Parts: sequence; structure tokens; C-alpha cells
Amino acid sequence: MIDLISWNVNGIRACEKKGLYDFLAAESPDFLCLQETKAQTEQLYGKFLAPEGYKSYFSDAEKKGYSGTVTYVRETWGEPDAVYTLGINEFDAEGRTVFLDFPGFTLVNAYFPNSQDAGARIDYKIRFCTAMKEKLDELVAAGRNVVLCGDYNIAHKPIDLARPKQNEGNPGYLPEERAWMDEFIDGGYTDTFRLFNQEPDQYSWWSYRFKAREKNLGWRIDYFCVNDGFAPEVGNARIHQDVMGSDHCPVSLTLKRSPR
Repeated sequence: MIDLISWNVNGIRACEKKGLYDFLAAESPDFLCLQETKAQTEQLYGKFLAPEGYKSYFSDAEKKGYSGTVTYVRETWGEPDAVYTLGINEFDAEGRTVFLDFPGFTLVNAYFPNSQDAGARIDYKIRFCTAMKEKLDELVAAGRNVVLCGDYNIAHKPIDLARPKQNEGNPGYLPEERAWMDEFIDGGYTDTFRLFNQEPDQYSWWSYRFKAREKNLGWRIDYFCVNDGFAPEVGNARIHQDVMGSDHCPVSLTLKRSPR
């Protein structure tokens, strides 16, 4: 079995103070993908850079205290065959992706842009989404399986947020974003969580305002998706709503294949 966890930590240093590395030690996944690290590598030290038993692969934003991603890989996996990013400067400058090629699959850790109030950044968001699907399509066409995890900043369907009607004009639930998710899923990719759970009220993000988490007034915007051909290898997918430390909670994926 291969265990993968994804979590938007809303600041890696802040989340460390709230138990991030205790969580890592307790869960001991093969891969831990973090988004919105809000730190540059030179600002970090110790377990931030190398938790015991793991190697780290960072993608930093040029702007300090903003965006950023890191993937921690259990040392038993050895070095990936390749490490890269989306390869487009306007996205790489914000540290939005880490691609790792391993035998059997490519793991993509992604922090999708927020479209922002009144869709101020919707064009940038859709360019990112389009570029991501094109890159994944290339990998799949070349015979690779792909796992795309992270904060997509999109609630796909009404079941994926507590108040869909009230949020139709809000970032993360704009028509353009939902249309891209339709295109993505219909274009050969599987939302792994919905293979196992079709229930409402399953969320991964809650506003810090209005006691939203206490009332479970949330959004499901964090995902593990795989190419359809790889879906039979998925053993489980979960949302860990009881894990605190961020305005997001972790989401996880279990693959049936044994580690190399």
C-alpha cells in the first residue's frame, strides 16, 4: 500500500506550532504534500527541511510569505526519476507546483490560484487550470499514470459546499471554475474521494469567520485526482476533518500498489 496525504497548511511555520510534524510522525505517510507554505527555503531549518525519515522537494514563491509548495517523500523511496515544475514562469514564480516522477506514477502537488473577489484573478486561474490539464494529458499520453493532489480552490458541485446558492458569485465556485472541473473530470480524470463517499457535508476548508468550522459550513476544495486508467489502483480516499492546525484539513489517498 502507498499512503499519500495532502494539506494546505496556511503557513508551514504557523502549522508547525499547531502539530504539523506530530501529525506527520503519527500518520507516517509515504508522501506528504503541503500547499501554501508561505516561506522560502532559506527561511527554514531543521525538520522543516528534512523531517526524520523524509526528503523534501520545495517550490518557493518569489514573493516572501506567499504561496509555495513542498512534497516530503519517505527516504525508502529513494530519489525520484525527475523533479520539475509546470515550467511556465507566471506560475512557477508563485511556487505552485512540484512534479515528482517515480516508477509507476507521477505525483503532482499543486496549489491552484484563488480567483479572488469579483473574479479579479479568474483569467490567471483558468490559465493555470488549462496548463495543468495539458501537462497531465501529455504525461498520460506518454504512458504515465498521474496523481494530482492539492488545494484546487474549486468546489466542483453543489454537494461540495454548504451554501451553494449563496456562493454562486464567489471565488472558488464561479461558473468558469466549475466548468473547468467538469472538463477535467469528463476529460479522463477521477475525483477519488467520490469513489468512496457520496455523502454531503464532507468539507476540507472552513472560513475562520462566523464559527464556520464549528458549524461545518465548509467547502470541499482539496482533492486527490488520478487519470481514469489509474483509478482501479485506488484503495481509499478520505478527508480528515478532525485534524486541526489550518483552515484546511488534510485529505488522503491510499494506492494498492506496494512501495518499491
